[in-house]
Amino acid sequence: MADDPANARQGRIAALVIVAAGILAVIAPWLTTILGLAPRYEILFYLFSLAGFVWSLVVTFGIWNKTRK
Repeated sequence: MADDPANARQGRIAALVIVAAGILAVIAPWLTTILGLAPRYEILFYLFSLAGFVWSLVVTFGIWNKTRK
């Protein structure tokens, strides 16, 4: 992976998305309380976080698959 700059770049982007999704999942309850939002928005934040994790999983699987061949 380190030999191919495109794979390295995709890996860094996936890592950043994983970090952002994790932080969003952790601060979702605090964020909805501070902003005075309905609980359904907290669920929406969790769904965004889950989407980020799934996207990162797909990207890292693609990187792994490219390096296998």
